[in-house]
Amino acid sequence: MSNRRLPLSARILAYIGMLLLYVPLFVVAMQSFNANKHGQTWGGFTFDWYIKLFDNVMVQSATVNTIILAVVSTVISTILGTLIAIGIHRTPWGKKMQNFYDMSINIPVVTPDILMAIALVSVFALFRSFTPLFDPGMLTLIIAHVTFEISFVVLVVQSRLVSIGKDQIEAARDLYASTAGAWFRVIIPQLSTAIIAGALLAFTLSLDDFIISFFVSGPKSTTLPLYIYGSLKRGISPQIHALSTLIFAITLFAMLLTTLKGKGKRTARAPKGK
Repeated sequence: MSNRRLPLSARILAYIGMLLLYVPLFVVAMQSFNANKHGQTWGGFTFDWYIKLFDNVMVQSATVNTIILAVVSTVISTILGTLIAIGIHRTPWGKKMQNFYDMSINIPVVTPDILMAIALVSVFALFRSFTPLFDPGMLTLIIAHVTFEISFVVLVVQSRLVSIGKDQIEAARDLYASTAGAWFRVIIPQLSTAIIAGALLAFTLSLDDFIISFFVSGPKSTTLPLYIYGSLKRGISPQIHALSTLIFAITLFAMLLTTLKGKGKRTARAPKGK
């Protein structure tokens, strides 16, 4: 392995990029402990904004809505996305149909969120002419999030299916395994990492979504991104800094756990020294 170092210019650009990424997060975290409400000067260290945040009924309601939305939409989109990926990969479609399905999966990924939101609003308005079930609320949020999450799950799972290939099913059948047994004992275990990756991606997209949620949500289905946006219009509150810091800390903790778990598995699989 080469020990050559990166050029100085490349290292400087990397450091600048890291600063641009993490300095704003550090400033937000620092302001969440600032006793000065306006944050223009340091007024001393305090946990008051976190205490007030946990006592804020609107934040609690938005958090519950966000978690319910993310979990339900992730479960649905992961199941449907996995089945669609398997169906597209295993069915002997013609070339034109295969290209059509690939294009259909990629369109929601590249379509701007604002266009997707307008399309969903129009569809829900049409459905509301038949039933009030599609009034803006949690149901329309879940349907909207599942709509754009499915494509990402399909792409992740499909890429893993391509690497696995189609020969393993036939090999398992040659060894007297049933079709269901071949899938659940051979293919699904190999797909598990891709399914989990797709689910995590869908969960993250749901937590982060603002534009589509803004168009299809109702007054009782406010999510955290919508709450933060509404708070910003009234002026940035230190409670928003505290909420943002908590979200970042939870995300960082989850990433560290995932990294440590991956290192532990690699260490367990590594051969022992001779």
